[in-house]
Amino acid sequence: MHVLKITRTETPAEEKWILQGRLVGLWVAELRRNWRKTHITAKNRKCVVDLNEVTFIDKKGETLLRAMSRQGAQLIASGIYIKHLLQQRCAR
Repeated sequence: MHVLKITRTETPAEEKWILQGRLVGLWVAELRRNWRKTHITAKNRKCVVDLNEVTFIDKKGETLLRAMSRQGAQLIASGIYIKHLLQQRCAR
């Protein structure tokens, strides 16, 4: 079973999304729904999407992350696979 855990926290200075698991299939749609519903765009507020615990991202997930990045999200990852994917396919 593919599972994605989405944790969102916010402070006056930062909105942070922590993703854990696989960003695939129906989970991409779930993240998109959550992003549209709760993402707050504020000029002086940083938005971070932490992908350190993501193990796989499919093409639809890549497309969504690219859109989130274009909307100002900073995508961070420490794993070699996800870092490479972000640099090659999800960069602004």
